[in-house]
Amino acid sequence: MESRTRTVVKAVIWNVIGLIVMSVVGLISTGSVALGGMMALINTAVGLAFYVIYERVWTAIRWGRHV
Repeated sequence: MESRTRTVVKAVIWNVIGLIVMSVVGLISTGSVALGGMMALINTAVGLAFYVIYERVWTAIRWGRHV
């Protein structure tokens, strides 16, 4: 079983990568650093929250595990 700390660290690292990618995509799409950055921050916050919830739900599901 995975600890909550490990789940959160994985989520944060993944979302930092996503923040960088979304910042570039937002800048290219809008031509604005401010608007692109805001889009990236919102996407990262929502993505982080849902990723942690998703991981914790799957941690509770026993299906497919071999003990």
